[in-house]
Amino acid sequence: MKRIALLLCSLFVAHCAFASARLDLKELCSGKYTARRIYGVHPLNDGERYSQLSADRKQIVAYSFRTGQQESTLFDVDKTRGKVKLENIDGYVMSPDEKNILIQTKTQSIYRRSKTAVYYIYSMVNRTLTPLSDGGPQECPVWSPDGYMVAFVRDNNIHLVKLLFNNSESQVTKDGKFNHVINGKPDWVNEEEFVTDRSLTFNADNTMLCWIRYDETEVPTFSFPWYKGMNPEKQEYLTYPGSYEYKYPMAGERNSKVSVLSYDIKSHQTRTLQVPLESDGYIPRIFMTSDPTKLAVVTLNRHQDRMDLYMANPRSTEARLVLRDEVEHYIGENAYNQMLFTDGGFVMCSERDGWNHIYHYDLNGNLKKQVTSGKYMVTDFYGYDKLTGAYYYQSTQESPLRRAIYKTDAKGKVVKLSAQAGTNSAVFSKTMKYYMNVYSNLQTPPVTTLCDYSGRTLKTLVDNKDLVSQLATKQLGTKEFFTFKTSNGTELNGYMVRPADFSTSRKYPVIMFQYSGPGSQQVLDSWQTGNMGGCLYEQYLAQLGFISVCVDGRGTGGRGAAFEKQTYLRMGQLEAEDQVETALYLASLPYIDKNRIGIWGWSFGGFCTLMSMSEGRPVFAAGVAVAPPTCWRYYDSVYTERFMRTPQENPDGYGVSAISRAPQLSGNLLICHGLADDNVHFRNTAEYVEALVQADKDFKMLTYTNRNHSIFGGNTRYHLYRQITQWFQREM
Repeated sequence: MKRIALLLCSLFVAHCAFASARLDLKELCSGKYTARRIYGVHPLNDGERYSQLSADRKQIVAYSFRTGQQESTLFDVDKTRGKVKLENIDGYVMSPDEKNILIQTKTQSIYRRSKTAVYYIYSMVNRTLTPLSDGGPQECPVWSPDGYMVAFVRDNNIHLVKLLFNNSESQVTKDGKFNHVINGKPDWVNEEEFVTDRSLTFNADNTMLCWIRYDETEVPTFSFPWYKGMNPEKQEYLTYPGSYEYKYPMAGERNSKVSVLSYDIKSHQTRTLQVPLESDGYIPRIFMTSDPTKLAVVTLNRHQDRMDLYMANPRSTEARLVLRDEVEHYIGENAYNQMLFTDGGFVMCSERDGWNHIYHYDLNGNLKKQVTSGKYMVTDFYGYDKLTGAYYYQSTQESPLRRAIYKTDAKGKVVKLSAQAGTNSAVFSKTMKYYMNVYSNLQTPPVTTLCDYSGRTLKTLVDNKDLVSQLATKQLGTKEFFTFKTSNGTELNGYMVRPADFSTSRKYPVIMFQYSGPGSQQVLDSWQTGNMGGCLYEQYLAQLGFISVCVDGRGTGGRGAAFEKQTYLRMGQLEAEDQVETALYLASLPYIDKNRIGIWGWSFGGFCTLMSMSEGRPVFAAGVAVAPPTCWRYYDSVYTERFMRTPQENPDGYGVSAISRAPQLSGNLLICHGLADDNVHFRNTAEYVEALVQADKDFKMLTYTNRNHSIFGGNTRYHLYRQITQWFQREM
């Protein structure tokens, strides 16, 4: 009996040790294993320091770029003077002269980037807080260059606050109206697809305020239902459901009519700038330049294959074309996202030679210098040092799977600054003298260091050793990259996660994950690769006996315009072919069970999942599509037409859809969607599953009440991932 008791005790201990060595899905979804990073770094004017919001959101602290040590406290909620008392803050915006700070509180999200908040003006001199406005929450505030004025948007209209006149507030526009006219901030599609939440700026001498006006009156309206729901509850819909209506231009439909206006702050005169623009064209950006008579206005034609840059005089309204950039098929967001205006000029990126590179112009559009060249992609531009003539950027020079930081000096000499191979990103000081580098690779969680302009490491701020130690106690499998060639000779990159007890003598089921959208990249030498960072969801699946695989097919990024843009006009066809080719390659490996290969993805990845499962070659036993666009006629104009043109111009291309392929579906399908998805509407799933019903195809569907495209809130994310996991366990 004693020996039996000892045996049972030892088995219990072994079981506990085994259980503790396994990843827990609920802990993964809660963020327990999220790597530590430093967020919200704001370089300060002196070039020696950066500011950051404290973890408890009570202070704004200044740190040294050289040592990483705290040097001063710029704001403290407990040490402010006056009647306004705050418990904590959500964010802040420094004035250009750093004498005042806009303090952000009571933030409410609108769409992916836009938000409302209640802002306060904090004086660094007397430590007082005063409301920016008493008229209600504000949106997208912007300081004037001299720091004496703030412009913001409320209820689609622009307001102006003058600090020198006791914070007097005036209303600049009065025609703003929900679902009709928006001043100074983008409409839904411009915000989502041009990656911005503000269309408002001052000119260089503080005399003029300029903005983009969006007339969305003729844009068709879309609506989705609101229910009471839980976490959070919407008590107003306790008895009857409600709905949200907003303007959403689908492919081929009417967009907002856009124009650029200016306001003379002294004379109060409003003018419309004479910027040439086709009736259905776009204005993705306006920029203040160093010349007060020149507002830079970026325009795109509706096909988005021609970008024009105008210098418009906000007073005379005259606009002059200084640069035209035309590329084959379409211009990517880098062209305007990475545009930087310097003293007397501007720097921009272009794919005009098939690779994304840096070009420097004067304000008249004369090319001063092509900064980079070669068969690699500049993936981020950090800045230009006018004193030394050096440019700082991130690129794929090492490998499409890696990102490194580089400097090109005035003579064109290229110096690699980042020392570690993997993925590096940077935040530079205002003088480009220092930078904060975040490095990781497939095996290494992010390491955050401070470096000087030569790349020398000065201080390690975060090394995530605690996370490394924590994961070292878990039964984790191997992660590695691989390449293979498809039947048509295309070489594709992928990664694979195998169980810890992997054996070549066994046959394993495989779960393929992918996104596959134009210019995207999932196969990267980065800790962010995979789900939940560190491929940890894939590691959880490995504990259950699955091998996880991800392959970037044709149309994805990092390999130049020719590789990315070959899917033009027929999204989904080549991408699905490559995922099927991946499954066929995996099936040829001796340790893969060819009858148990699954696939899943989210958003575009959900679309590609459906397309792959109905490609014609029945290679997938099961699949999960989360929030998938199922027909590109149902998606927004800017994104879809960038890659497909309009349905009227390209009916055959739009005919290649998950809905049209529904009768060919092979494998067991689970489809999941949020009912309040403002991006990929639930309508996509509703129409698709109806096509499956009429084709007599079996499937399972999950809907999530009041959840948007990200499907989170309360227990939602854990529930979703549990269903995905259990589906593959059940079906494979």
